[in-house]
Amino acid sequence: MQIPPAKKKLTVCLVTISLNKGGAERSCAILSQLLHNLGYQVYIVTLNSGVDYSFSGALFNLGEHKPKVDTLLSRVKRFSRLRRFLVEKKVDIIIDHRSKNNYYRELFYAKYLYKGLNKIYVIHSSNLTQYVTNKPKKFSAHCLRKTRLVTVSKQIENDLIKKYGITQVATIHNCFLPEWKAENEQIPKELQDKIYLLSYGRIDDDIKDFIFLINSFKKSMLWQKNIFLVLMGEGKDKKMLQQYAKKQSLENSIIFLPFVKKPFSIIKSAKIVTLTSRYEGFPMVLVESLSVGTPVVSLDIVSGPAEIIKHKENGLLIKERNVSLFAEALQTMFTNDALYNHVKTNTEKSVSEFSATSISEKWNNLLQK
Repeated sequence: MQIPPAKKKLTVCLVTISLNKGGAERSCAILSQLLHNLGYQVYIVTLNSGVDYSFSGALFNLGEHKPKVDTLLSRVKRFSRLRRFLVEKKVDIIIDHRSKNNYYRELFYAKYLYKGLNKIYVIHSSNLTQYVTNKPKKFSAHCLRKTRLVTVSKQIENDLIKKYGITQVATIHNCFLPEWKAENEQIPKELQDKIYLLSYGRIDDDIKDFIFLINSFKKSMLWQKNIFLVLMGEGKDKKMLQQYAKKQSLENSIIFLPFVKKPFSIIKSAKIVTLTSRYEGFPMVLVESLSVGTPVVSLDIVSGPAEIIKHKENGLLIKERNVSLFAEALQTMFTNDALYNHVKTNTEKSVSEFSATSISEKWNNLLQK
């Protein structure tokens, strides 16, 4: 189904920290493509330099104007430049993807940078303090005028309403792109001819809990069958995890890969993809994997997995953060051929509601109101 072009030719400006490495940054880049294809005039403002993801529209990189020593004066000049840009381009709607953890900074954005402009704030995490600041009541009262909120999961929307009484909110999930399925990049040599389970993302163990995954992998005994665990990404805890793998005598069974701009051949070649985070917003790791035909095993965390995974239909959803239970789930996916083949058959069709066509329609309807 083709979505008709937007009736009102609006100018939208997407604001993000950068366009590299993070899930929120990837979703911002994808949204720029969706809106551009619908006929919107699209600008993207990045506060820092760095582009890993394909995007559409004109890029205004404020990071290019950031000196090595960032003084108060240089920040004032940079933000003044941003304000002029928004006014000169006659922006109709700002779609802001930044985290918002400081009330006074957000007050400055609302009262100066975005003054008089319609805004949509996208909330990418179930850790709401990252997006409604350290003073949520004041943030709601003083920073959300002419502002709508979009959450990436229904659970986040419900929490905003229940905890903070914020009602001008709707859920629009992140989407996958059809071209990911067609990607045919050669997988790294160290993965060729190997059977492996995969986990990928920013290597921050406080959030992603790769230690739990390593412990579960060890208990599963899959490594004794020459099955490998692959951890792909970059982050502050990568060396620590490498040392931990060695301490567990698993250094020959766990493969660490760097961040990869085009990971989908690696994902398609995996037997399963896992998610063991402590919290998420809407984990695209799961949608990406299912969209290219790879089943998933995930903890039932806040939030997102329960809105994506149908237990024993497109993967396994584990209700408790328990090493033995997760290890058993990993074993099941490698030993129960009937179950595995069943869930693999359902992978792609199970995420049809997160297709680019479906999500484009929701964004178009929201912007045209």
